[in-house]
Amino acid sequence: MTLHSHSRGPVRVLDAPDGHDVIIEGRLDVHTVPDIRDAIHAVIVLGPGELRLHLGSAEIGDATGLGVIVHLHRRATRAERRLLLVDASDRTTRLLRGCRLERIIAPRHAVTVAPLTA
Repeated sequence: MTLHSHSRGPVRVLDAPDGHDVIIEGRLDVHTVPDIRDAIHAVIVLGPGELRLHLGSAEIGDATGLGVIVHLHRRATRAERRLLLVDASDRTTRLLRGCRLERIIAPRHAVTVAPLTA
């Protein structure tokens, strides 16, 4: 089985059998959020399964960056998909905890999703 990958700006998407892995690189702020949001909206409607948001190479730069994560969680939930944060930095985890968002969006640490090969 081959995983398909496509890219749009700071967002890279890997199609997996059980959902999608979305890898975000760089800063999430007022300048980058529109592209990131649009790319992930397109992924949400692609089908069922988990939507794993990899944030290991991303940095939340301002409230807009944090807000887009909350927005994407709500959008995924409405589409009956589960949004998971993978490899979130300590800073991102603290931000979620400080805003009490860890109750609805729980980061998963040290999760590696390896491509499946036949």
